[in-house]
Amino acid sequence: MFRPIFSLLMLFSGSLPCSAVLAQDDMKAFEPAAEGQVRHVLRLPAQEDEFDFQVELIIGKTVQVDDVNRFFFAGKIVESSIPGWGFPRFDVATLGPMGGTLIGVEPDAPKVDRFIRLGGEPFLIRYNSKLPVVVYVPKGAEVRYRIWTAGYTQSMTEG
Repeated sequence: MFRPIFSLLMLFSGSLPCSAVLAQDDMKAFEPAAEGQVRHVLRLPAQEDEFDFQVELIIGKTVQVDDVNRFFFAGKIVESSIPGWGFPRFDVATLGPMGGTLIGVEPDAPKVDRFIRLGGEPFLIRYNSKLPVVVYVPKGAEVRYRIWTAGYTQSMTEG
């Protein structure tokens, strides 16, 4: 079972600090974002045993909604491999429309700013500090991530 190593969600955009030489070499495979899209790059720190870690990609947008209902955006993250390189890339073609529960709210109830994410199951990827995590999303979308780590190992008994 994986548990979050960092309890706060982290927002990233553009590139995180890294060696310029390393960035030039491994970013050659990743094309610039298409019109209407934004490319986000995440560089993960090296870990002693990276098999014990996973990265959850969280795509969404901060919007004004009521504070009673639960909301989500339609859309999905698609993983593909860059031909000739074998590097993974992650794409979200569209964000929306937004759906949610239909709990009645007072008409004059104040709206609040909330981060609304893509619906569905969490999107977990392999932790690999040797390659950047590159995500292409529509303009206006936010890319957040969460690092998960495995707990201690237990043995099962016969019986």
